[in-house]
Amino acid sequence: MSDSIVHVDLGERAYDIVIGGGALADIGSRCAELFGSGKRILMVSDANVAEYYVSGTEALLIGAGFQVSVCVLPAGESTKCVARLAEIWEEAVEARLDRKSFIVALGGGVIGDLAGFAAASFLRGIPFVQVPTSLLAMVDSAVGGKTGMNLPQGKNLVGAFHQPNLVLADLSVLATLPLREQHAGMAEVIKYGVIWDPEMFAFIESHVAEIQALDSEAMRYLVKRSCEIKADVVRQDEREGGLRAILNFGHTLGHAIENVCGYGEWLHGEAISIGMVYAAKVSEVVNGFSSAETDRLIALFKAFELPVSWKGLCWEDLYKAMTADKKAENALPKFVLAEEMGKVGLPLEVSVELLKRVYDDGA
Repeated sequence: MSDSIVHVDLGERAYDIVIGGGALADIGSRCAELFGSGKRILMVSDANVAEYYVSGTEALLIGAGFQVSVCVLPAGESTKCVARLAEIWEEAVEARLDRKSFIVALGGGVIGDLAGFAAASFLRGIPFVQVPTSLLAMVDSAVGGKTGMNLPQGKNLVGAFHQPNLVLADLSVLATLPLREQHAGMAEVIKYGVIWDPEMFAFIESHVAEIQALDSEAMRYLVKRSCEIKADVVRQDEREGGLRAILNFGHTLGHAIENVCGYGEWLHGEAISIGMVYAAKVSEVVNGFSSAETDRLIALFKAFELPVSWKGLCWEDLYKAMTADKKAENALPKFVLAEEMGKVGLPLEVSVELLKRVYDDGA
């Protein structure tokens, strides 16, 4: 079956997301078409992904006439830090990259965010290609141009908007993804159903077994539809001045959980699933969101073995982390809240008393 293409329409920064089983096999020809052959490339990956895909991808790029250097970093959220960013910069200098060179980010969200930020900042900005190898990266972090890294005080506090020139989402690589990572990626897929597409939410409910088996047609639909939604949002609001903020549903508490518990203790999707349940419960109080819809959300998370409870987590620590979040204003956290399935509002402040009450009721 031919690849599916989702076009991200951003004028001179427009690019295609190529989705399909075996899409990675075309990386050499697609990059040659975009950039012309003979360019110097730095491919950035992590130790887990490198075991499966670095040597083959390097061979494809060399076969297309590129001069390839490789930087392999440790796997895990802790890699999104200043020291590893500096390592990529140093490798880029060693590889003698120039402004006609580009970076290939081969990995999950951590590698995509960090390598993308390196591309945004090296020589004041060079092109880069996203090759996401996790479900979460395919449907979320590889699309939209957000790049960055974490600080001890919070997630993604330093970064830049830097759109990729191409995204290659090869669905066949999901077969090598650990089951826990597959489930965590579904949290962001489910989010699109809550904020934008109730039919997609219902599709997931009725196709859990197929999705868990990585059925090719089900996965193609979910990745393509997720990318279509995000591309539409990004087209309307590239730099999160308004509409794009709805993509943060569940992320205010979710990012705080990642920060307080230590990056890597919870996978991003696991923390976000808890954050979405909490946001749904706050939505019930503030917006009259149906408790039955919250129950649907909880049931779907449980079907993918995702956590739904914040029991045992310290409210004071989480609230402090939320006030340092990049979405906060005047040290007050803001929440994206649901109005009905498929529709959410823009971020708003919610009284700390209400937030604490909902937190205590659900703990």
